[in-house]
Amino acid sequence: MATTNDLKNGLVLNIDGQLWTVIEFQHVKPGKGPAFVRTKLKNVLSGKVVDKTFNAGVKVETANVDKRTMQYLYNDGTDFVFMDPDTYDQISVSPETVGDAAKYMLENQDAIVARNDGNVLYIELPASVVLEISYTEPGQQGDRSTGGTKPATLETGAEIQVPLFLETGTKVKVDTRDGSYLGRVN
Repeated sequence: MATTNDLKNGLVLNIDGQLWTVIEFQHVKPGKGPAFVRTKLKNVLSGKVVDKTFNAGVKVETANVDKRTMQYLYNDGTDFVFMDPDTYDQISVSPETVGDAAKYMLENQDAIVARNDGNVLYIELPASVVLEISYTEPGQQGDRSTGGTKPATLETGAEIQVPLFLETGTKVKVDTRDGSYLGRVN
């Protein structure tokens, strides 16, 4: 148990049996009336974001979330298999839990696996990853580096927009949060 004064970004709360992550919070002390805490919470499982207000000093139940860096090994056809590099324990994670992270995961890549009571809540990738373009249309003579974009398929199968001058086989840095192109990697 913690109080609303202990809230911080990333803290996971257990509200009515559901897990919510604190995205942002603000302590408000109006000139008249009691102080309160305005929060923006994200449901860990569904991703739904809600605004919730707590009276200052109220006790809130925190959830014990174990975040551990694990290595992605392979997809066994249905689930994604991760391994703890310290204990060599392997866990299977459903595609629903992995979500969009699957588009940017390569075998033997590290990811943060968040668990609560043995259940995997979500997979968190680094902010950016380096992937190779497996296919894109060839650039035409006269394409400029500051011009438009074209679709490119990455080695993981994800499709992103890249500048016109990039070719198949080029390694690019990709933002894992929104799938945007960040730059070329030599």
